[in-house]
Amino acid sequence: MRAPDFWRRRGIVSTVLAPLGAVYGASVAWKASHGSPYRAKARVVCVGNLTAGGSGKTPVALAIGARLKAKGVRVFFLTRGYGGSEGGPLEVTPSHTAAQVGDEALLLARSAPTIVVRDRAAGAALADEKGAQIIVMDDGHQNFTLAKDLSLVVVDGETGFGNGRMIPAGPLREPVAQGLARADAVVIMQGGDPDLAGYSGPRLQARLAARDSDLRGKAVFAFAGIGRPEKFVASLKEEGAIVTETQFFADHHPFTPDEISGLKARAGGALLITTEKDLVRLAEKDQAGISALAVRARFDDETALDALLARLA
Repeated sequence: MRAPDFWRRRGIVSTVLAPLGAVYGASVAWKASHGSPYRAKARVVCVGNLTAGGSGKTPVALAIGARLKAKGVRVFFLTRGYGGSEGGPLEVTPSHTAAQVGDEALLLARSAPTIVVRDRAAGAALADEKGAQIIVMDDGHQNFTLAKDLSLVVVDGETGFGNGRMIPAGPLREPVAQGLARADAVVIMQGGDPDLAGYSGPRLQARLAARDSDLRGKAVFAFAGIGRPEKFVASLKEEGAIVTETQFFADHHPFTPDEISGLKARAGGALLITTEKDLVRLAEKDQAGISALAVRARFDDETALDALLARLA
């Protein structure tokens, strides 16, 4: 789903829905205090957030996984597989599709072994069986079935926490102070200085950077089904692309062959381009003629990141 406009500011709609949001936040607090988390043999890093929608969790998880792999650690990713039909636990293979395991799982599996599961404890047990040394959870800050050794909360520095209210009145999954009380560090994406409700722990700055881009001066037709497509368009412009037209869909949208054929016809002489998450959701035959902007998360202070990861030793 796309975030509704009223999540960005307070008004009559968010005010009417605020009592439901308070119940939602209280339910997270109740789960946190009544959970009996499973303790995996492997160390567990959770890359989560406090809001619904894209904040950059998956790029951060990939960056952390790559950092750990470079140190010779056997890393497994653990993800719910949002948008996929499989409940797991199962290890993602090249034969899996986004309809089965979700687009994020396919991206993670390109970097390291990835387990899709709705029961995170069962997924961690499978990773243990397969010899994982460190499990990197993509999302799960509000999941209390698995004990975490390091919890990182990713915050979009541009949008912060929207109108500061909880689902469905706003984008928050729980109160900011409540969620950050369980955080070992906050990763602020794309700059900015969001109000962290008195949080005094480590703050890391990171940015999404294009990888191997050759778009300067090229006319592009951009389409995407992600939480904040405007970030994608901004990245294209930063790379020097001339964005002639855009078409946006709901987050995790399952593209049909007819939709892709229509987009290709509309593109004309422009380069048809999308995100990596969107491209992996397309059938292989539909991917022809479509490019993807590859991005990665870059930390401003990699030494500070290494100091956090050293806690897992």
